[in-house]
Amino acid sequence: MAPIPGSGLAKGLAVTLRTMTKKTVTEQYPDVQPDLPPRSRGVIGLFEENCTVCMLCARECPDWCIYIDSHKETVPAATPGGRERSRNVLDRFAIDFSLCMYCGICIEVCPFDALFWSPEFEYAETDIRDLTHERDKLREWMWTVPAPPALDPGAEEPKELAAARKTADKLAAAQAEPRQAEPGEGDA
Repeated sequence: MAPIPGSGLAKGLAVTLRTMTKKTVTEQYPDVQPDLPPRSRGVIGLFEENCTVCMLCARECPDWCIYIDSHKETVPAATPGGRERSRNVLDRFAIDFSLCMYCGICIEVCPFDALFWSPEFEYAETDIRDLTHERDKLREWMWTVPAPPALDPGAEEPKELAAARKTADKLAAAQAEPRQAEPGEGDA
């Protein structure tokens, strides 16, 4: 049996009318900001004070999108008769977000916690060359990084803290013992 001409159109219009009366689920993004998870990944923020210019992040980046320039400065001796030291000073730290694939390897390999995930995700540019963000912009994003989640109160204390606390308690007990053994001194 052949379908009735126009029945497909009628079915389509019926579906359209049914969905027009329901509440929409789509949020209009620029007008309504999304509720992001607490530790969502947006862009990478730089905590410049922790950066020692070790270049690990740039070397480990699979996309080669991190650019670091530095120079050496001589630091005078800390004590008289000591020797001068040299240290690297950060001149440029930039990330090209047009190349970055947001893998987070740079954040993981940084031994000094200088790189963090920021939840900022609105950094679109009209020109692709403007997606290379210098350290000033990366520093601004650092202040949007949320604090780490609180420790679970029922969790075990880390081994390192337990060992340090045990050592501190022993030292405190050793310093308290000689004071208790000296009460006969006042009898003379």
